[in-house]
Amino acid sequence: MRSIDQIREAIDSIDRRLVDLLNERASLAQEIGNIKGKDGKPFFTPEREREIYEELARNNPGPLDKSQLTGIFREIISAARAAEKALKVGFWGPAGTFSYMAAVQAFGTSSHLEPRDSIAEVFEAVERGHADYGVVPVENAVAGVVPETLDMFPMTNVKICAELYVPIQHHLVSIASDLDSVKRVFTGPQPAAQCRRWLREHLPGTEIIDLTPTAKAAERALGDPSSAAIANRVAAELVDIPILVESIHDNPHNSTRFLIIGANEPARTGRDKTSLMFNLRNEPGELYRALGALYENGVNLSMIESRPAPRVTFEYMFFCDCAGHRQDKNLAEAIQQLQGLALKTTVLGSYPIAKTI
Repeated sequence: MRSIDQIREAIDSIDRRLVDLLNERASLAQEIGNIKGKDGKPFFTPEREREIYEELARNNPGPLDKSQLTGIFREIISAARAAEKALKVGFWGPAGTFSYMAAVQAFGTSSHLEPRDSIAEVFEAVERGHADYGVVPVENAVAGVVPETLDMFPMTNVKICAELYVPIQHHLVSIASDLDSVKRVFTGPQPAAQCRRWLREHLPGTEIIDLTPTAKAAERALGDPSSAAIANRVAAELVDIPILVESIHDNPHNSTRFLIIGANEPARTGRDKTSLMFNLRNEPGELYRALGALYENGVNLSMIESRPAPRVTFEYMFFCDCAGHRQDKNLAEAIQQLQGLALKTTVLGSYPIAKTI
């Protein structure tokens, strides 16, 4: 059996080799970055990153598990990408929001993560070139779609480049000594909906004050011993406010789907999703015929949502997610058929399907 000093010496030797290998990897990334810069290719390629993670999982002998290995390589890839180009990523801030957590999960900490005051400002930053990419919530497993996100697609030309899921865990944060001292709770409509049962059972009659995002709600509660907020653990740590009650979310399996918006479209992987937006004539059977274009071509529809059209009263835009890439033969034919039926059809993006939580 080796002594602790001998084992530590072996670890130090491995660390020195790791440093050399990581720098070699970063140098190769810089070579790729030079080629991408000349050819105008995107620096964020989610299809390539998924390929790397899957290859790592296949060749992983342990004792590190898949999630640990993914976490380590997320930062390695983030640093390597920064060696190619330091990306600017907008998110609905401040730091500590679930959007911030999604941005870190997608891009790592080596990118420039830039908070924006609203979802609309994230879209505008990407549209105007002030950010390379944006991270926005689109759908929650409990509360449903995020209308502010869907409403921005008709107003901009951004594309969906990727998706990811973030587990949602809500805590009641406050400087109050107990629940009896809490007279008001700062929270947004989504967290309130996700904690409705708990709030009804433990804080009946308490004033619920609408304030988003979660990090700002936590900041507001910090200055008032009779107030509380619904926030995640990261926000509580950043604001330095105690967690009064842990895990107050009604659904322990709750998660939120986030979209990465930008200008590029990932290459086909064989396990993709395509998001469409279309509007129809206000006539009987129009939606039936439009969805028939997907059905007749064997396209699986995973989500559909309607939102008011931004410029016409009492007309609606339809958003849907379909299985497949726009380059797949059956989906391409379905889109072509849909374009002949709808007033306008827009492909918002084709991107790799993310694994649900």
